[in-house]
Amino acid sequence: MAESTDPPPVRRPWSTPARVVLGVAGALLTGATGLFLGAVFLHVAPANSLSREYREQVDGLIYPEFEQNWKLFAPNPLQQNIAVDARVRTESPDGEARIHEWVGLTARDIAAIRGNPAPSHADQNLLRRAWDFYDGSHSAQDESTTNPRGRLAEEYLKRIAVQRIGPSVDGRPVVAVELRATSTTVAPPAWSEEAAPAAPKVRELPWWPVKAGDLRGLR
Repeated sequence: MAESTDPPPVRRPWSTPARVVLGVAGALLTGATGLFLGAVFLHVAPANSLSREYREQVDGLIYPEFEQNWKLFAPNPLQQNIAVDARVRTESPDGEARIHEWVGLTARDIAAIRGNPAPSHADQNLLRRAWDFYDGSHSAQDESTTNPRGRLAEEYLKRIAVQRIGPSVDGRPVVAVELRATSTTVAPPAWSEEAAPAAPKVRELPWWPVKAGDLRGLR
């Protein structure tokens, strides 16, 4: 077999500006990743002088999208199954209002997870964590806020509900949304001597108006 007479391929070296750009981009990505992981660690770690000093900055990065429902060295597993439902109120062009049926948001997530070998993080945790965020910042008696993040929790939960249902139903624009949560205590195992769990508790939230800003970025 005759040997090829083609010249070997010439590797084009990276120019100095390209090397600088790649180096700076890599350093920025590495630094940003390190800062994010450090903030998550401070969020889940036991309270210390560093986490107290930078609490505002850490909370601003973590909440609401990256909140963790566990503490380092002290995990707190859930003991209740919570099902979140939503319904909307729409209006026709002539001002006629209509309240639609409840939609099982949690039921939809469970249906997407069941039988799926690789369920998405959103289906598993987005709605559940949004409810935990709301529940931890509101009074169960009158739904008043109990900390400065309460309003943010309301907006976050409302946006998820409107995103799941859509900006309109039957061609009528959504003008308000209401949510409810049904909490069912996990039953003890058959061999346990614990008492049977109490009946499920239903917590119904007030109607929240849906404004143009709530629909921004939603399809």
